[in-house]
Amino acid sequence: MREIIFDTETTGLNAREGDRIIEIGAVELINRFPTGKTFHIYLNPGDREVHPDAKAVHGISNEDLKDKPFFENVIDEFMDFFGEGALVAHNAKFDMGFFNAEMTRAGLTPFDPARVIDTLEIARRKFPGARASLDALCSRFGISNAHRTLHGALLDSELLAEVYLELTGGRQAGLGFDDGEEQSANARVSPGSYAPQKQRPGKLPPRISRQELQAHAEFVEKMGEAALWKKWISKKAS
Repeated sequence: MREIIFDTETTGLNAREGDRIIEIGAVELINRFPTGKTFHIYLNPGDREVHPDAKAVHGISNEDLKDKPFFENVIDEFMDFFGEGALVAHNAKFDMGFFNAEMTRAGLTPFDPARVIDTLEIARRKFPGARASLDALCSRFGISNAHRTLHGALLDSELLAEVYLELTGGRQAGLGFDDGEEQSANARVSPGSYAPQKQRPGKLPPRISRQELQAHAEFVEKMGEAALWKKWISKKAS
């Protein structure tokens, strides 16, 4: 089973209004393990200016991109990497909108939505009401993102690959030593189904942050002495 974990950086937020992709980063998983194969490229957006708000997020300017290739010049390389397997992104609707706009301009058929897995949707279903940004999920799963001072497509893809494996059953979920169809079918993970978890050699870091615990304590305090939460907390403490 091949999965492509990817991210993009863009000139702005709206592909339909002409914003363009300026960076693509991706990592390959085979049977839920990183192969070490990556894709990373910067793209020239032509006459489309990078919006100041976007530049504040990723730090990329038009000056940085003036000698980079246009999307249509790297189609073969792009399709060689993205041409098969599931496509996994965080807030995938945003990235796929840009991908498909670029592919339409280049005369290519847009990607089939059935291939796309959105980790944002998985996180929102699995942890309703909790923050679901990439940074928040890294914190929840104890994944270090201290080196992420700005957004970058390849770095974010590498972090997302770790988050994706945790969201869908942990690093051991697809462990196997054969390449048969049975393993590939069993390991397949979609937004609506999660691979079964296996026993870990050690405990995961706490999944509730100190800020979340503090916010919950303050909420319970406002509920009054008759609140069931207070009775449960008192019983647990005793």
